[in-house]
Formats: sequence, C-alpha cells, structure tokens
Amino acid sequence: MQIREIMRSCPVMPVLVIEKTEHAVPLAKALVAGGIRVLEVTLRTEAALESVRLIAEQVPEAIVGVGTVIRPEQFKQSRDAGARFAVTPGLTPKLVAGALEVGIPLLPGVMTPSEVIYALEEGFDALKLFPAEQAGSYGMLKALGGPLAEVLFCPTGGVTPESAPKLLALPNVGCVGGSWLAPKDKLAAGDWAAITELAKAAAALRG
Repeated sequence: MQIREIMRSCPVMPVLVIEKTEHAVPLAKALVAGGIRVLEVTLRTEAALESVRLIAEQVPEAIVGVGTVIRPEQFKQSRDAGARFAVTPGLTPKLVAGALEVGIPLLPGVMTPSEVIYALEEGFDALKLFPAEQAGSYGMLKALGGPLAEVLFCPTGGVTPESAPKLLALPNVGCVGGSWLAPKDKLAAGDWAAITELAKAAAALRG
C-alpha cells in the first residue's frame, strides 16, 4: 500500500507507546475490532520492534507501521519486523536516503512551509504536520492548503477527539494522529473493551 492509501484507511492513526510486548496483540485486536486498522507503534520503547512483529504475525487485518523513526537504520529494522510504513517527526537527507533504500512507505514530519517544500522536492506529497498544535493546527493547515494544495497531511500532536472532526473536514487532511486511543491506564489494566469503544468513536469521526 502507498502512504496515501494508508492514510485514507482510517480517520485516526493511533500513536501507540507499547511498554510490554504482551500488550501488543490484544491492543491491536481491540483497535481493529473498533474499526481502526492503521496502527503506528512508536520506537520509543524496547518492546516496540517485537510488538510490531507480533502484530504483523498475529493480527493480519491490521496495517502496522512504526513511528518516531529518527535514524536511517531503523527503516530496515522496522521493515524486517513486519512494518508496512514508517513515520518520522522530521525529515533529513539521511532519512530520505534510508527510506528510499529500504523501500518502505514513509510519512515524514514537517512543521513549516519550507519543510513542506523540501519534502516535495524529495518526492513526498503526504506529510505529517508535527507538532500540530504548536504549528497552528487547523489554521496552519488551512493556510498551507492554498499554495501547497497537492499535499495531504496527517496532523499529529495535541489532536483530541474534540478537535479531530474540524481537522478531518479540511480537504488536505487525510487522517489525524492521536494518542488518546490507548490510554496508559487502560493498557495497564488490560481493559481492551474500553479501547475498542474508543476506537469505535474514533472510526466514526469522519462524517
């Protein structure tokens, strides 16, 4: 799948911080049961890559990817674990080269118009606005939609269930990134039913 198709598959891309590998599969199943198939597992924990592998093997209906990619070598590690896409908080020449070498679909992070133009020059027209709230969120995306209308965005960072519908109504927003779908307390308690309900509500956010 190409990155635009992945972005259009769900209105909300959950940003998942998995501390324990035993949470990976039930979490993924709970989200998929609620209608959220695209999962971004952030590379912020030691359990991340193994969690990706487990989800890829045991929850085939999920489209699992990785986030917080900040080093080129992480692209191959992620692809080998079963990741189908990667997300970065920013974009550098080394990250561009690393992603292209591995051949993994990439959603690069940008914050300014100059960064958007650099991403376009490198061949990326689907981008993550990050951190969205600090970058201006709705106002920034609406403004960028004029001169840079060909770019499809996934605003991430500070997005809430309340702000998401307004963002999703913009023509240049393919999905939003959100961390609210897997609260730490629900993960710790193994309350998968509650996470499924959060996923159902998120899946219904786009009209």
